[in-house]
Formats: sequence, C-alpha cells, structure tokens
Amino acid sequence: MSVQNDQVTANTDPDSQETKEWLDSLASVLEQEGPDRAHYLLERLIDLARQSGSDIPFSANTAYVNTIPLSQEQHCPGNLEYEEKLRSWMRWNAMAMVVKANRVDGDLGGHLSSFASLANMLGIGFNHFWKAPSDNHGGDLLYIQGHSSPGVYARAFLEGRLTEDQLLHFRREVDGGGLSSYPHPKLMPSFWQFPTVSMGLGPLMAIYQARFLKYLHARSIADTTDRKVWAFCGDGEMDEPESLGAIGMAAREKLDNLVIVVNCNLQRLDGPVRGNGKIIQELEGEFRGAGWNVVKVIWGPGWDALLAKDKEGILRKVMMDTVDGEYQNYKAKDGAYVRKHFFGKHPKLLEMVANMTDDDIWRLTRGGHDPHKIYAAFKVAQEHKGQPTVLLVKTIKGFGMGKHGEARNTAHNTKKLTDEAVREMRDRYSIPIPDDQLADIPFYKPADDAPEIKYLHERRAALGGYLPARRQQADEKLTVPPLSAFQNVLDATAEGREVSSTQAYVRILTTLLKDASVGPRIVPVLVDESRTFGMEGLFRQVGIFNQQGQLYEPVDKDQVMYYREDKAGQILQEGINEAGGMCSWIAAATSYSTNNRVMIPFYTYYSMFGMQRIGDLVWASADMRARGFLMGGTAGRTTLNGEGLQHEDGHSHLFAAAVPNCMPYDPTFGHELAVIIQDGMRRMVEEQEDVFYYITIMNENYPHPGIKPGQEEGILKGMYLLQKGDEKAKQRVQLIGSGTILRESIFAQELLLNDWGIAADVWSAPSLTLVARDGQDAERWNLVNPAAEQRVPYVAQLLKDTQGPIVATTDYMRAFAEQIRAFIPKDRTYRVLGTDGFGRSDSRAKLREFFEVNRYYITVAALKSLSEEGKIDVKVVEQAIAKYNLDPNKPNPVTQ
Repeated sequence: MSVQNDQVTANTDPDSQETKEWLDSLASVLEQEGPDRAHYLLERLIDLARQSGSDIPFSANTAYVNTIPLSQEQHCPGNLEYEEKLRSWMRWNAMAMVVKANRVDGDLGGHLSSFASLANMLGIGFNHFWKAPSDNHGGDLLYIQGHSSPGVYARAFLEGRLTEDQLLHFRREVDGGGLSSYPHPKLMPSFWQFPTVSMGLGPLMAIYQARFLKYLHARSIADTTDRKVWAFCGDGEMDEPESLGAIGMAAREKLDNLVIVVNCNLQRLDGPVRGNGKIIQELEGEFRGAGWNVVKVIWGPGWDALLAKDKEGILRKVMMDTVDGEYQNYKAKDGAYVRKHFFGKHPKLLEMVANMTDDDIWRLTRGGHDPHKIYAAFKVAQEHKGQPTVLLVKTIKGFGMGKHGEARNTAHNTKKLTDEAVREMRDRYSIPIPDDQLADIPFYKPADDAPEIKYLHERRAALGGYLPARRQQADEKLTVPPLSAFQNVLDATAEGREVSSTQAYVRILTTLLKDASVGPRIVPVLVDESRTFGMEGLFRQVGIFNQQGQLYEPVDKDQVMYYREDKAGQILQEGINEAGGMCSWIAAATSYSTNNRVMIPFYTYYSMFGMQRIGDLVWASADMRARGFLMGGTAGRTTLNGEGLQHEDGHSHLFAAAVPNCMPYDPTFGHELAVIIQDGMRRMVEEQEDVFYYITIMNENYPHPGIKPGQEEGILKGMYLLQKGDEKAKQRVQLIGSGTILRESIFAQELLLNDWGIAADVWSAPSLTLVARDGQDAERWNLVNPAAEQRVPYVAQLLKDTQGPIVATTDYMRAFAEQIRAFIPKDRTYRVLGTDGFGRSDSRAKLREFFEVNRYYITVAALKSLSEEGKIDVKVVEQAIAKYNLDPNKPNPVTQ
C-alpha cells in the first residue's frame, strides 16, 4: 500500500521525505493490521506529544468526503429498478397531492422540496431496514422529518393503505377523512407514531425515547434488544437548541439503539443554512466531539472515480474550501456552470474532467441520492454498537423539481407548479400519463399485480408489516388500586399535625409503588429537585436508573435515604433539565402505543419551569395522546415565598387550560389529590382514555380536613361545597378558592362572621378550568340546539340556590378564575382576586398582602360586593379597610 503525496501542501513541508516515511509507515499498518491498530498508534503518538508539551489542537473533523470508503460499502441487495420506479411514482404523487390541493384552495400550503431531497433515504429505510411490530419484535420507532409527510402519504397510497380520496383531502381534515399537514397522531391515530413539527423536538424526543427502551429492557418489562429509534431532521432544524441539547446524554448512555439522520440539503426556508461555511463539517464536530459515531454521506458514485484520480489531493482541498452557498449555487445552475466555477478553481481539476461532457458533470450526484451509498450508511448505523450514530447526508433540496425549485431559496415554500413544471417532472421520472390528462395532474398507481407493487408489499412483509403505523390501545390490562388504598391521605390529619399537599402526593406515590399490579409500571421522573419535594426516600426504595449501576460509594451511604443508582432502578433522574424530564415523561406516557406496555409516569418539577418552559413539548405530548401525570410542585405565586420573581408561578394553569386533552387540577387537600389521581389512573390505565393530568402541589404545611361522603364527584368535576356558612346570619356571600389560597377563603369566612356578622359558604374549586370547559360545552350545545331544553352549566347548578355575591380567589392570575364568569348566574355579582404581576421574595403572609389575595382582601371584596348590591352600607367597607390596615394608596401589584 502506498501513500499519495499531497502536493498542495508540499511547499509548506520542511522535510517532505521524512513526512513520506511516516505516512508510508502508517499505510503499512493500515494494510497489515487494520484501522483499529492504526488508530491506537496515532492516539499513543498524540498523547506522547501532548505530555511533552506540544500544542496539538483537538479537531473532531475529518475530510469532506464519505466516511465509508468505497471498498467497505455494502451494496443494496434490493431490486433497484423497481425501487427507482416506486420512488418516481411517490415523487409524482406527492407533488400531485400538494399542487392539486393548492389549485383548489391556494391558501392550503404544503411542501414538496423536503421529501424530494430525502426520497432515497426513506425508500431504503422502508424497503430494507425499518421493522414493524410483530410477535417477535416490538418494531422500530420513526421520527419522520415533518415537512416530508406528502411523500410518506404517497408511499402509503401505493401500498393501498390510503385512498385517492384521502390524497385529494390533503390538509382538508374538518369534514373527516383528510390527511394532516404534518405527522399528527392526534389527527391520524392509527398512522403517525410521533409529531415532529415543531422543529427540534424530534431529535430531542428520539434521544429520550431510545433511553426509555433501554430502561424497559433493564427492568424486564419489555425485550427491546433489537429495536431502533430513527429520527430524521433537516440541517436547518439543527439550529434549534433542542436538536443538539441532549446529544451528550445520548453518548454518555451509549444509546446504540439510536440513529439520527440529518438531511443536509444545505437550505432552510429563507436561504442557505451555512452560506459561508459547511454545515456537515460543523455538525460532525458537534456530534463527534460529544462521543457519537458519525457517518458522512457526501458524494455519489460518480465522484468515486474522480477522487481515485486525485493523487495530489487537489480535489479534496477544493471540496473542503468550497462553502455551502457555492454548492447550493452549483445545483441551481447547470453542468457548464459547475465546470467553470467548481472544477475551474484549479487547472488540474479542469484537466481531470476534460473528457466529461457538461451533462456528465451535471449527473455527478450527491451521496443522499444514491441508494448504494445510503444503504451502506444505514447498514453501518444498524450494526454499530456502543454509541449512537448520526448520519450526515448531503442532498439537494427540491431534487427533481428542476429550474422551478431545485436548490433554490424558494424551494421550501414551493407548493404551486405551472403546467410546464408538471410536464418536466413527468418526463424526468417517466410517469405514464398522457398529455391530454396532464392538466388534471392525476395520481398514478399501477395495478395491484404490477411487479413493482408486489415487490413493495414483499419488502414490508419481510419487515413485519407496514410503517408508519401506530397502536391506539395496549393489549395488556392493569388494575388500578381502589380509592380506599389511599386512606392515609383521605383521613383528616391528626390534631396539631400539618402537612403539605406535596407530602400527601409522596404518600400516594409510595402507595402506588407498593401495589402489585401497577407498582412496577410507575415511572417517577425527576429533575434534580427530589429533596425539595421530600421525595429522596424513593432513592433507596426503588433506585435511580443507570445502565452502569453505581460505580462509586455515595457520600451519604450511611444515611437511610442515600443516593442509590441501579441498573434496574425505577426513577428517571434527569438532572437540571426540564426538557429532558418532559421527554422521558413523553416516552413513558406513550409506551402503551410504542411498546404495548402501559406505563404510568409522574413527572414532578417546579411548576414555574413546566408549562412555561417546555410548553411546546406539552403540546407535542397532547398530539401524541400521552397518558400520565405532570406534577407542578411549589405551585402558585405566593407559596414558594423566598425564591422571587422568576420562580413564583401564577400562570401555569392558564397554559394548561389551553391544551384540550389536559386535565388541570389545583387541589388544596390530600383527599382531593387522592381522588383526582385515583380517578385519573382509572381513566388512563383501565379505560385507556387519551388524556393526561396537570396537578399543582404546594410546599406549605397546614391541617387537612379529610374527605366527606359524596365529595368525590364534585372534586372531579372541579368544584364542591367545602364548608357551609352560619345559617342564622342575615347576609350571605359565596367564597371560591383553590390551592393554598382556599385556606385564605376559609379564614375570611371566620372574619366575615366574627367581625361583620355575615355568613360565607366556602367552595373548593380543584379545577376552575374543568368547570369552565363544562360551561363552554353547555353554552355551545344551547347555541346550536335553541329549541331544545337548555343545559345549565355545572357551576350555575351549584350556585343557583345560594345567596349573595361570589368572590373567587386563587394564587394565579385573575384570568384563571375569570374563565367561569360567563357561567355564573346572571343576577349575581362575581368578583375575582388573583396574583397578576411579577413574583417577589418575602414571607407568604407578606406576599399575599402584596398581591391582595389574603383573608383581609377577600373579606373586603365580599363586603364591597354586598355594598354594591345595596345589602350593606359602603361605610362598612371603609371600616373594614381601616380595621385590617389596608392601604388605599398602595400601588397596583401588576405595575410593580
């Protein structure tokens, strides 16, 4: 084996003969002992040099050529003639779907260029790699690049899984039978596995999904040995912080069941991804530096011969020096332009291609459009052990769209084609549609007995069935413990004893973990706040999942609740990482679908850093029909009293209210929490209903009254009468509260009676959002059924026989309780107090005074409402303000 001299840099080499001797020695080792031995020797040499004081900068980059040498490529074993025809038909049908939709309604939108650039990759994957769930395989999990959905629909159409009528209803879903714009399990529950738009969420969720497969296997819940998670994303998408945010964890956890494929077509929506640089090289450095196996697929087979001729390294240097903006330009022009502006950068390169025509040069493809290059890369990714793999695949955006879109800045938004463009695409892909039908852009599908279609079905049969496909229900049945199992939180606290709702939650969770049926399926997800929530006892009880176990003795080993990591640990501890915690929760919350195993995740976190910080992932989980519990700890604006502006949550319930299949609750007492969690498990586990729960819990200690018979229904519906006021009083008000502020309403009940002789009924409202949804549902039904008996909202039913004005107070913004105003009986005054504004650090009492939600403000609000109704003199209100030392000139907390 000989080494090529690099004449390009020879003039900078002070001793080229010595260099040649070293290179020849390395070449000999490569030839005789292989790359592993060569790698070992190089690492030893570099280590010695560094120890001797040499400054050798680290580089995670390799040359701008394919990672897999031609001699090591495994060629695709399929019938490439059939596969090329199938891809061509899919390209055509994907184009027809989008263009036809926009000729009917020009505002529907759609995308052609993403699938056009990765059609080869999807074809190779579907035909040769991706297994469907079967009796002996759980199936591979696919995060498909969201904007490529038309191509996936086009494939399913050829498979007979989608009808022509469905294709005609692309992006027309309201009347049923349509196809969603992007992968949406909510809208196509038997088809798409995961949503991958918003950008960046696909790779992030895929990483934690792969780790969750390891978790299931380690805990002997499911055999996930041969399963893979494949995530496709665009190179522009990698600018999203979420895309790269967890790649270090994937390497640390050795997730060799994970493959991320970055479709490097060098373009995003507005223009080049890295016009002045090289996105493939940049991403290689990111991933290789993080510890991934990186495979670059840059050049197609036509370049192999040219690279073999590149004895002096000139072509490699030009390839490296050429920036992505230039590469984009080459593919938007023609062969003559490439000859002049690429090969023309060096006379020897022009000489190299002298015998090639301009058409020959134009046919030099990028690696992402060659089935053999793609197959070889996928094969390496499938077989690699010990590391996750990223494939950086160079393609052309809008490949096949010609001058109407190929490699142009407008490619991403191209959704309308002229008749000329349609004709050119037909001719390019040899679609058998005559000219007289072309204006209609008909879909093309051969007869079912066509050899290509039979081949298509044979390939999927060999891989266990069709993909993408989604399981809607798990086969297994689990039994949820009865409500009585949580008697320790249903009962009133002992006299003189105070606990927080967080402590009640931990008791409930402990009970569930000990249950024979559901205990092993509980997945506690934590983000480094276990001690804040009093959950550190779970460390020893069920252990923290770590594939390596615990390789050290924890510093607190002598304590009862020491930090215990275990290969079969049950806790997923994600560190200071809310997005990672949410992704682990999503993986567990959708396990009934992805793994046919019902898991029950409880993700516990600071409420302020939940809905606000990872709201996009919450929305994605709703799309995925997730089932589980999100537990917002230290919730409310005034309960986390010492932490200040950015730590005090007064709005998470407003975010939760926006998610239709989220069941939000803000309970005050342990018995409410037990009723909600037990019924939630019944709905999600036994009934397999596609809902999930957001429940806020607090760290404030106080007595709990225990449950009274008949309160369960009201708790679940969102509101019930907690304490009846004095029956003898002449005047009466209604006080509604939730969370810890409900207790301020209870105290206000005492003040109103003792100081002013006014009775107050106190209503606990564990879910004002569910009360509002009930009212909205009744209001809508009444609107469209005007002649039928009109429905009465639940809250109106509760309050219709009560007396006096109504005051609702929560630890959240006023908008939270304002949700139910429309459904309050029309003849009643309804006043809302809330914690609008930024948080503060102080005692709870001072914060409630600052935000004007304490017992004194509630009392004054009730009195003011009575005065407005003419029930008491306004002077009583003034007396109360003076008595409770409220400052009328105090600034509005919203403005402070």
